[in-house]
Amino acid sequence: MAITKDMSILEVVQKYPDTVDVFVNAGMGCLGCAAAHFENIEQGAMAHGIDVDALIEGLNEAVGAAE
Repeated sequence: MAITKDMSILEVVQKYPDTVDVFVNAGMGCLGCAAAHFENIEQGAMAHGIDVDALIEGLNEAVGAAE
């Protein structure tokens, strides 16, 4: 798995631009907000009421990472 829930949102978006649509479709459209600079994926998902495991699965599918 390339992307894990403890990775920073900004780090993931910069390294894997294809993940932007996954974040937006999940309800995390504020990728440029200040919180994205210091929150990890789990923290951001929890703040938005998003299932973090489903989000991680979607992100990894978007980058073609095997589990």
